[in-house]
Formats: sequence, C-alpha cells, structure tokens
Amino acid sequence: MNAHRLELWFPESPTEREGWSPGSWQARPARQQPTYPDPERLRLVTRQLSELPPLVTSWEVEELRRQLAEAALGHRFLLQGGACAEAFASCRPNLIVDQLKILLQMSLVLTYGLERPVIRVGRIAGQYAKPRSADSETRGGVTLPAYRGDLVNRPGFSAAERTPDPDLLLEGYQRSAMTLNFVRALVDGGFADLHHPEFWDLGFVRHSPRAAEYQRMVESISGSFSQLERQAGLDGGEGRRAEFFTSHEGLHLLYEQAQTRQVPHRNGCYNLSTHFPWIGMRTAQPDGAHVEYFRGLRNPIAVKVGPTMTPEWLDELLDILHPDDEPGRLTLIHRFGHDKVARCLPPLIEAVRRSGRTVLWCCDPMHGNTETTASGIKTRRFDNVLSELEQSFAIHAAMGSCQGGVHIELTGENVTECVGGARGLTEIDLYRAYRSPVDPRLNYEQALEMTLLIARTMRSLAAARRSMEVGARLARPSKAP
Repeated sequence: MNAHRLELWFPESPTEREGWSPGSWQARPARQQPTYPDPERLRLVTRQLSELPPLVTSWEVEELRRQLAEAALGHRFLLQGGACAEAFASCRPNLIVDQLKILLQMSLVLTYGLERPVIRVGRIAGQYAKPRSADSETRGGVTLPAYRGDLVNRPGFSAAERTPDPDLLLEGYQRSAMTLNFVRALVDGGFADLHHPEFWDLGFVRHSPRAAEYQRMVESISGSFSQLERQAGLDGGEGRRAEFFTSHEGLHLLYEQAQTRQVPHRNGCYNLSTHFPWIGMRTAQPDGAHVEYFRGLRNPIAVKVGPTMTPEWLDELLDILHPDDEPGRLTLIHRFGHDKVARCLPPLIEAVRRSGRTVLWCCDPMHGNTETTASGIKTRRFDNVLSELEQSFAIHAAMGSCQGGVHIELTGENVTECVGGARGLTEIDLYRAYRSPVDPRLNYEQALEMTLLIARTMRSLAAARRSMEVGARLARPSKAP
C-alpha cells in the first residue's frame, strides 16, 4: 500500500515542529491506504479538495482543546459517540437529528449524574473511511479489494464497486459539509437548548423497562436546571446552546492532508476537516505515516490503544505526539475487552504517570467486545460493554488516575445490532433490524441505558472517594491544645 509518492500541487508550509510538513508522512510506510488505479485522477481530486473551504474553524478547534484540557483534570467529561463508519446514504435529516438527539440526551444524563459539564463529540461528518484486517475479500472464488468505507469504494461485491474511486473523496467532503451545515443550523436554531429536554423523546424509549427512571430524571432536570447549571459550572449561554464537535479517524492520509491548512494569526497547521482526529490502533506505529502526519497538527488528537500496546510503545508515542505536555493535546482511548482490561490498562496508566505528562483517558468499551455469532453475524453484548466500562472506571480510581470520557459506537435509530440491555435483545433479534455495513452499534435505547449506568457508577465511585477522604480526616490525630 502507498507504494508511490503522490506530489500534491499545493506548497507544504513548515511549522515549528522540525522536519514536519503536511506531506512529510509520504516518506514513511503508510498502512491502510487504498491503491488507486488512476493516480492522475487522484492528484486532480486532492488538488480540488485543497482549494475548497475548510469544514471547521481553528477557533472551534482551540475551544475543544481547552475543554479537553479541563476534562483531563477532572473538571469536564468527554462523550464521544457515533457510527463505526458513516454511509453517504445516512446523510439524511432524520438520521442526523436522531444522532444529535441521542448525544444531547446522553450528555444531559451525564451532566445531571456527574455534576460537571460534558463535551459532546460526534463521530460524524467525516467518519467515511474504515480500516480493514485484510486488503481483499473473497466470495465464491472471486477476490476483490476490501470495502474501506464510502470514502474509498462501495460495499457491493463487484469489480466496479470495489475499485477505489478518487471522486468519492469529493463526495465525502460534500456529505460532511452538508451534515455540518445542518447540525449547525439545528444548534443555532435552539434545538440543543438543554432547558427543554422534554422535546427530545425519540418515541420508542417509552417502551423501555427504564423509561420511568429516565422520565423521572427528565422531570427533575426540567424543574431544577438553574441549580444543575450552577452545580456543573455551566453558564446560561452554554446551557441554552450546547456546543457540538466532530471527530473521525484520520485514516485516509491524502484526504486529511488536502484539508490541512495554515490560518492567519496562528502558528502551525490545522486539520480543518474535523475538530478532533484520531489514530487507530492499526496505524499507531511510531515510525509510520499516520504518527508522522499527526505529530505536526495543532488539533487536539487521540490515539486508540489496545491489548497489544506495550508501555514502551506508548512511551514512544508520548515522546512523538505529546513532547511538550500541552494541555488538551492528547487523548488516549483504550479498548481492551472486558476480559483483558484488568490486565492491560494498569501498565499503561503507570507508563503515563512515569512520563510526567497529562493525558485525557477515555474508554472505548465497544471494539474489544466484538464477537461473531455461530451464524456469522458480528455483534456486541451489552453486559460485556458495561463490564469493561465499570472495570475501567474502578481501575483508574484505584490508581489515582482519572477516566474523563467514553467513546461509544451508537445510533439514534432503533436497530438491533447488539444483544442484551434492558429489553433483552437476543441473537434472533439481530435479524430484525441489523443495518450497519461494518460494526454493530448500540441502539438509542441501549445507549441511553448505558449512560444511566455510567452516571450511577461514577456517582458511586465519587461517594466512595468522599467517604474515604472523610474517614482519613477523622483518623488523623487531633493537635494538642
């Protein structure tokens, strides 16, 4: 993959990071990159992308960075959620509204439960590329390139559909722009006013066994929002107009490079295709192209870390990506699986502690708990997802660390892709409404239930910590008069 260097037409501007430019990654081995049969067409498309307006602004990026710095210190909480891979066909108003609704509702539950502001980040408006475990797929004796997301090729199994098409990069930009435009219009129009959570019902939640608990919470929040704002440190403007940021895996490096810009009155370069790009576990090699590209960005960035991540590997990434310990710069999203988190997470927490750097720890309880049923359907079990989350919070608390976020693959639709939850979905239910072309997502009801349980867990841990602190104070010998 990436066997040839593609020279883009636009000049590469140096930054304060020595030896870095938006295209310096091209001298490194690049994994998970598609092979295009028409390099000239690819050059033309990337040139067009580099001339189009940015999708986000540098001041939005800097505001997110500020908030993530606060989350790393325990003063905010990161909620990051969305589809494993967006489809162009999902750029529809009802689906965008539903996704925004579920993230807003989840954030409100967390704000109420944790008494701190929540940062809302959607895997949306750009999550169109997907890493694959193999470059090709074989069916019935026919081998074709793997489906790498709508940004690269199409899911149908024919040579025409699976051949990487540069024009899809332009379509991905257009779909991202349309999605962002609609989200901003909704937010500016008052859709995200947290003072009116009663307007956010998606309908079928009323059938959930936890519906009564959720309704009591909504009524409580609606009746005492001013007090909640004071408890969580929200000002009136933040409660009236909830901020919403975007994120995606910065996988397709030519696409990301084409939207990397210098902006007036700021140092360095920003990836303005999204607020919050991240590096996946498959492309986190210290000498690889993705790490090289990300090291020079001014955006806040994240890295997924899994069971194969060693403390030594993490040390290298910290040195490359987080050398100056800048507040809000680096988020580590750990994804181990419920059966591995107790073994894999503590050594990495200790490695960060030894480095002396501050990062934002975030738990992705989805990827490590993916399994395939006997009939060949990928799914995730609600109880395993919850178990990893609960263990993760407890491990961080026991080690004096702070887990400041969750990263969940979800949808606002009433799909049946993950089993379990209050409704008790089974493997038979997977046939009813399984719509994801790649990885299974929590549906609206499961996501809301998970959020209620996260809030419970964190409140319980906070209460236990306060009790220990009180006990420690009482146990101190009193000073003699």
